[in-house]
Amino acid sequence: MRTTPATSRHRIGIGGIAIESSTFSPLPSRLDDFIILTGEEMSERYPFMPDWNFHGREDITWLPCQHARSIPGGPVERESYEVMKGNLLKRIEAALPLDGFYFDVHGAMNVLDMDDAEADLAASIRALVGDECLIAAGMDLHGNISARLVELINIFTAYRLAPHDDFMETRERTCKLLLHCLDHQIRPMRAWVRIPVILPGERTSTLVDPGKSLYAGLVEPNAQPGVLDASLWVGYVWADEPRSSATVVVTGTDEAVITHEAEAIARHYWDARDDFQFGTPVGTADWCIEEAVALPGNSVVISDSGDNPTAGGVGDVPYFLGRLLAHSGFASGDLVAIYASIPDRVAVEACYAAGEGGEVEVCLGGKMDPVNGESLSVRGTVETLYRNDPIGGDIAVLRVGGVRVIVTSRRKPHHYLSDFTQLGLDPKEYKVIAVKIGYLVPDLRQMARHALLALTPGAVNQDIPSLPYQRVVRPIYPLDTEFGEAALRAVRFG
Repeated sequence: MRTTPATSRHRIGIGGIAIESSTFSPLPSRLDDFIILTGEEMSERYPFMPDWNFHGREDITWLPCQHARSIPGGPVERESYEVMKGNLLKRIEAALPLDGFYFDVHGAMNVLDMDDAEADLAASIRALVGDECLIAAGMDLHGNISARLVELINIFTAYRLAPHDDFMETRERTCKLLLHCLDHQIRPMRAWVRIPVILPGERTSTLVDPGKSLYAGLVEPNAQPGVLDASLWVGYVWADEPRSSATVVVTGTDEAVITHEAEAIARHYWDARDDFQFGTPVGTADWCIEEAVALPGNSVVISDSGDNPTAGGVGDVPYFLGRLLAHSGFASGDLVAIYASIPDRVAVEACYAAGEGGEVEVCLGGKMDPVNGESLSVRGTVETLYRNDPIGGDIAVLRVGGVRVIVTSRRKPHHYLSDFTQLGLDPKEYKVIAVKIGYLVPDLRQMARHALLALTPGAVNQDIPSLPYQRVVRPIYPLDTEFGEAALRAVRFG
């Protein structure tokens, strides 16, 4: 293998389609759910490359093609996918020839009537750029990584933190790995291991063990001679596809070393499968509400986990809101809470028609996901109207008893303090902040005096064995608990 640094200028394309798709969601993802960036617009995703200059490397020509990204949701409509894919391929073709390509994807996209959408996209890109072009992928650790994808992509890396505080670091590391291989004319090999385990992110957070120790343990294999990157994917549990599982990919130059390390990482994860637990106290909606009321102080954050739009839930199941309003303290206004949020365009329009201070009676939610919950009829006062949020569209804050219900015209996660303060809401003043999320992201962690996770209905229900899987490869834990020792043998590519 040649390792002499090359002196020729590198032309590197960038592009991809990124979404996490729950196949249990009844709401398909469409073209207008995606934010699509092209050319110079894409620079906002890569702030470590000001003016497309990576660490002072003036010998690199970066060619941003197209990047499409949506918040998690249901399977992507086939026509929408084909439009995004076709436009990306046209831009890549216009950028040819390429020495490298940064395949910027999530890893858990599902397209209606298609398995393994990332591999389909990668195969089309490979056909354009040719076999000599090095393709690198930096991915979410909740991706489902197939053998076919590992065959098509030369270099892999993934997040090492969940919550994903290292997403930008991962993008930068992808570029470093790609440039290293181009500079030294390395065509790396990959060792891939499928682990027959499929667990939700709320039980595999890297904030607590065993996830914390397992991901901290990746430092050692990543420092091994012959290893360029060792990454572990816990997978995306709410996708009923044959590729859905935990996986390991070790990229490197020494076949024996990458094989050994991939199998060792897989073994550690497999052996820990029974030890994964929720990182916060967990219970029914009613239990969480009563527990929150009993806890001292304000700012108790409760995760309405089953309808979490950041995991692929639709977001308009009003079950937890109904339980909150059934509590006498919150119904009367003796206790105060924020509920974030319910997407309901019709209800928002009614709030705007009434105006701030107006009284409205609306049926909230249950329109986009009637499978998991019926609409909830409420009567309240419009407190705040906020127009043209970049994600949520028009927003209304509706006071129902002691609960401030945030109603949006489009699906919107509420993860940042600014999501509340822009609406005139200070979370510190409320006993409970109920948010459609699973584990808490940094702003919510800092906001929370206490945190609880409610097991609620929705497309990303945490009761994994109860989900109607039909196509995952069995046996797989925790759907199956009694099967022989997993083989955990690496498959090598490159």
